[in-house]
Amino acid sequence: MQQFNVKGMTCAHCERAVTQAIQSRDGEAKVDVDLAAGVVRVDSRLDEAAIREAIAEEGYEVQ
Repeated sequence: MQQFNVKGMTCAHCERAVTQAIQSRDGEAKVDVDLAAGVVRVDSRLDEAAIREAIAEEGYEVQ
């Protein structure tokens, strides 16, 4: 499982956008978004760079 600190997520829409962006690249990915902590946990066959890119394409900053 990979964990990312993500800035800019504030609501359920943000959670859906990040989840769908990752799952569009890996349909079997398990994504857990913790809005309060600004953390996204991903269990996927994707590498770190691909996950970071998917999140960034949605307009969020991955730290």
